[in-house]
Amino acid sequence: MNFKKINFIEKAINWIHEKTNEKQFLIFSSILVGISAGIAAVTLKFFVFFIKKYFLDGYFLKFDYKYLYLVLPLLGIGLTILIVNYFFRNQLNRGTSSILFSIAKKSSFLPFTQMYSHIITSALTIGFGGSAGLESPIVSTGSAIGSNFARTYKLSYKERTLLLAAGAAGGIAGAFNAPIAGVLFALEVILVDISISAFIPLLIAAASGALISKIILNESSLLFFKLKQPFDYHNLPLYVVLGLLAGITSLYYVNFFDKIETLFHKINSNFSKWLIGGISLAILFAMFPSLYGEGYESIKSLSEFKAHDLFKDSLLLDFINNKWVLLLFICIVLFLKSVAAAITIGSGGNGGNFAPSLFVGAYLGFIFSYFLTLIGFDNIPVSNFTIVAMAGILAGVFHAPLTGIFLIAEITGGYELIIPLMVVASISYVIVKYFHPHSLDVKRLKQKGTVISEDKDTSILSKIDIKSMVENDFATIHFKSTLRDVVESIKHSKRNTFPVVKKNNKLLGIIYLDNIKEEMFNAELYDEITAKELMRKPAMVINIDEDIFVIMKKFEESGQWNLPVVDNEIYVGFLSKSSILDTYRHKLLDTV
Repeated sequence: MNFKKINFIEKAINWIHEKTNEKQFLIFSSILVGISAGIAAVTLKFFVFFIKKYFLDGYFLKFDYKYLYLVLPLLGIGLTILIVNYFFRNQLNRGTSSILFSIAKKSSFLPFTQMYSHIITSALTIGFGGSAGLESPIVSTGSAIGSNFARTYKLSYKERTLLLAAGAAGGIAGAFNAPIAGVLFALEVILVDISISAFIPLLIAAASGALISKIILNESSLLFFKLKQPFDYHNLPLYVVLGLLAGITSLYYVNFFDKIETLFHKINSNFSKWLIGGISLAILFAMFPSLYGEGYESIKSLSEFKAHDLFKDSLLLDFINNKWVLLLFICIVLFLKSVAAAITIGSGGNGGNFAPSLFVGAYLGFIFSYFLTLIGFDNIPVSNFTIVAMAGILAGVFHAPLTGIFLIAEITGGYELIIPLMVVASISYVIVKYFHPHSLDVKRLKQKGTVISEDKDTSILSKIDIKSMVENDFATIHFKSTLRDVVESIKHSKRNTFPVVKKNNKLLGIIYLDNIKEEMFNAELYDEITAKELMRKPAMVINIDEDIFVIMKKFEESGQWNLPVVDNEIYVGFLSKSSILDTYRHKLLDTV
């Protein structure tokens, strides 16, 4: 029965595809992708809720929660590792970097399994207490839904990329019931180049995802705040200072997260990673319980000025005997969140930095405002500073200031804090951008040689696969061959360029037909001159693994339209500048 329903749906979509033009079908597709991404977000949240309800609240296991939660992350990460290894063949593309890579190098194709693999693995990791966020897996799932929908109905690269981004927008919108933030996230993080016409599909997908969230999820399941104090412009200088602190804290978060995750990647044994990660998290959670899971409950506690609730199950509770010690411990939690998130993901769990960055932002805002009250400032809106700082850290970590501004504006139910949000997010972003021109995901891709750029020309050139364009129908000539042999090769070749090689096919030089015409018409030289004497050293040589931009620079400097390609000095073929430009032209037309 279910297969019949699926078949009916496919037939209905195909019928709509036939009856509509490209723009109409793209709008229809964005609605379906947005709804699907919203359902994926809701499903993931329900999955996590189910795990917490039936394992942490004692429905299945009758253990004291105070001790049980210390070992659950070890269980969750272990199950994630097993599922990834045995069901997904050790292939789970984590984070937005995999999405950006697929856009840049894989024509926006994402694996079919990515539509459900992240839901299963991230739910196990975070449901059992992993200190990471669900939003990155939601984005990966939504993007895979959009990519595979476009693949199924044979849409173009441009439409496929747009639906991929629409899936990400729908996922974020569904996770927070924040459609504008979903659109801006897709624009700032996923798409490197965008036209005005692309806004409509993104808006529709985000609205569809948010609608699903609104219908199914209640307010308690979402990160939502009610403002208790309006914005006071007299506090603007304090928000400027908060923006500076947010920028510095974002730099700390990115750097420490990267270093710790890199250390885990150097460990070859999955078992060792799992054991080290699980034990480390257990120790951290025993002392600082608020590091457990996403941490959204502790954010709400801070915004409601209930900081003592963060340490009610902590081994350090007896040491908190005054407000300054409480402030110190909250500072330690802030600095340890990036460590806990890196351990969770590095040891084999699945999650992202979205929730941890909001967590760190909330703690930073609370620490700043609480410190001000302790040193004698009056009427400090602690909840406002707590909320606004989240936008600052999100803007710094993801290089997405607009996403940070409008996400917080939407989850607070209005734009009362729009001015301090703009101030804090902008200052934080500028500081991080100065020291780290690229976000962590883009930086990692660039380290692997993948080019991600906001410039359309750069972006299109980076998508060109050079290896597939190498021409190898040139007749090679041994360097000891006589002019007679060379002339014989010319007779049977349609080319006017001839690579000269050694016995092992090592490239020595090139014979150009135009340069040997005089010798060709002198029969006396046929057995006197060898290919080595006729050849010329190539103006430039291209290595098969070189970057497209290095290759184009070589064409420009040499003035040639064809250059030889080698692999460790071994002749491979020739690369034509005209072929590259023709491919660029076709890809450019696809983006219009």
